[in-house]
Amino acid sequence: MRQPLYIIILLLILTSCKNKQPVDLILHHARIYTVDSSFSISEAFAVKDGKIIATGKDADILSNYTSKDIIDAQGKAIYPGFIDAHAHFLGYGRSLFEVNLYDCKDWEEVVHRVKEFEISHPGETWIRGRGWDQNKWPTKKFPDNAPLNVLFPNKPVLLQRIDGHAAIANAKALQMAGIKPGQKIEGGEIETIDGNLTGVLVDNAVELVSKIIPTASKADYEKWLLAAQKNCFAQGLTTITDCGLMYTDVAAIDTLQQEGKLLIRLYVMLSDDTANYNRYLKLGPYKTDRLFVNGIKAYADGALGSRGACLLAPYLDKPGWNGFLLSAQSHFDSLAQMLINTKFQLCTHAIGDSGNRMIINVYNKYLKGKNDKRWRIEHAQVVNENDFHLFGAASIVPSVQPTHATSDMYWAKDRIGEERLKGGYAYKRLLEQNGWLPLGTDFPVEDISPVKTFYAAVFRKDAKAFPVGGFHMENALTREQTLRGITIWAAKADFLEKEVGSIELGKKADFVIMDRDLMTVADSAVFGSKVVGTWVSGKKVN
Repeated sequence: MRQPLYIIILLLILTSCKNKQPVDLILHHARIYTVDSSFSISEAFAVKDGKIIATGKDADILSNYTSKDIIDAQGKAIYPGFIDAHAHFLGYGRSLFEVNLYDCKDWEEVVHRVKEFEISHPGETWIRGRGWDQNKWPTKKFPDNAPLNVLFPNKPVLLQRIDGHAAIANAKALQMAGIKPGQKIEGGEIETIDGNLTGVLVDNAVELVSKIIPTASKADYEKWLLAAQKNCFAQGLTTITDCGLMYTDVAAIDTLQQEGKLLIRLYVMLSDDTANYNRYLKLGPYKTDRLFVNGIKAYADGALGSRGACLLAPYLDKPGWNGFLLSAQSHFDSLAQMLINTKFQLCTHAIGDSGNRMIINVYNKYLKGKNDKRWRIEHAQVVNENDFHLFGAASIVPSVQPTHATSDMYWAKDRIGEERLKGGYAYKRLLEQNGWLPLGTDFPVEDISPVKTFYAAVFRKDAKAFPVGGFHMENALTREQTLRGITIWAAKADFLEKEVGSIELGKKADFVIMDRDLMTVADSAVFGSKVVGTWVSGKKVN
């Protein structure tokens, strides 16, 4: 007896469903940049237990898998979760609860904002702030703490410069730290004028004050870290490289992740500190599903903006001044010797051409040719013409921040001149050394936005679309290179390329949906790109 047609159709549907593999999530009708080795583009993928189990055509994924959670991307662009290869995640979170000084037009505005903050936060025992930049002021000179001393005679104030390599402290903070006029410190400067402290502290001198600030509580850490996480997820960031933490910071992060509150992935570089070595060197790197403590962060020199970067020849706008190393060369040599036979990754901040040369030579001494240690130079900002080849010679990884170029371009030439600038912010030349280049922001020094990183790397312009022709376009990156730089290459720099950084079989389902395609949209429309949603391990987090 023949079955009615509707029963046959129902049986076919039921049979089809039985043959489909149940998964946790299906995403289809998308333009998916997998960022695999061939930079292939897919239409759909399936996720189970937080990992990608298949990618391919819409028809293939929809006919072979079934899920209660199906996303029709409506043709939008999908990328692997963005990765910031160099940032200060904890520091950024803390800065969200301090005085915001990032766009102050002069010192008077800084003082006004500090005064307003104190009124709205009367219970704070310390006033902290960050973001001032004298290069953006009419005077272009370091400030003086006199107005802070008048307004806050009994409350300590510490305001960090935008790059974190200089700060200004009021008299109360200087008194509490025991800082005296004429005092010297290796790798730092305590500024005085006519024998009087101005409050300006550069590089290692900042630590004299910051070390006496009361330690953070668990509630502080939770407040800071969760606020930072929220903002990062909103930008499509799913993994952050946090550069320079103490073991106590790591413990707080680990606790919040184990409690299920902190979902973002973190690759941590420990600060160059004996307490950290005593804690970790014998045990080796520490790894969980979301945390990898595997790097050691050292500082060769300071920053160009505060003239602490160590140069081979003097600054053009400060004759006779070359900047300085933050420690003697012997320190970096002993550090490399200590780490060469461990699994820890040595990552050293170097800005000036002298600082970079010294670190490159120390690395080459111990790495002895091609290797997979992935020792990094953070920033590699100004490199002498004769030193570029030494990156490739020892597989040294330059970790760079494209928005540094577009922030510094207004005054960098005044500091170092046109000839040295040819080796500055030279991202294409650095990419050519190893064939890959991790990209980051150094936030909160720069904005956390990966879109701004993309724009600065490809078009070499800032948010004002300046300059029209781009800043030293000979060192611009392609769109593909830049996308790799904020995904798979950033993951590789953190030894995480087998887990994240691309949308491939077996990898964690970290991805972001954008409303515009960064790979095809006109340069004028890049800044209008918005994050539609962010997923970590297949779970929507924004």
